Amino acid sequence: MPTRRDSRSREYPAYPVIGVGVVVWKGGEVLLIRRGKPPREGSWSLPGGRQKLGETVREAAAREVREEAGIEITVGNLLDVVDSLTRDPSDEIRYHYTLVDFDADWQAGEARAGGDAADILWADPGDLSQYELWSETARIIALSAETRALTG
Repeated sequence: MPTRRDSRSREYPAYPVIGVGVVVWKGGEVLLIRRGKPPREGSWSLPGGRQKLGETVREAAAREVREEAGIEITVGNLLDVVDSLTRDPSDEIRYHYTLVDFDADWQAGEARAGGDAADILWADPGDLSQYELWSETARIIALSAETRALTG
């Protein structure tokens, strides 16, 4: 473990890192990426990542989906803000992300894994139990589906 925390580091940060997550819909399917880096490396998740200085969270959402999936989206409604905290064996905070999650619609492009994504797929939201998802990821996808059903 580092002896001092670096405000620019993702691992053992001095402050939470602001990130975005995006529930992208194409028809009745939702986009999932397999994480290629920690935390949760190897698990399925939403496309997203760290916000850059000078970038709005909506701009970050569109850029991260473009980098990780190679597609263009229309960013929709704010769904929720989620804290992702990962502690090491000595109970120190190894990762702390504040994730701003959005709903979005696919606009153009063929989905392909890129950036931090090791794999990518369009999934049936009613059959997500076959994928290793963080409970908050599953909750955010369900929230997005519920919101869409209510707004028609």
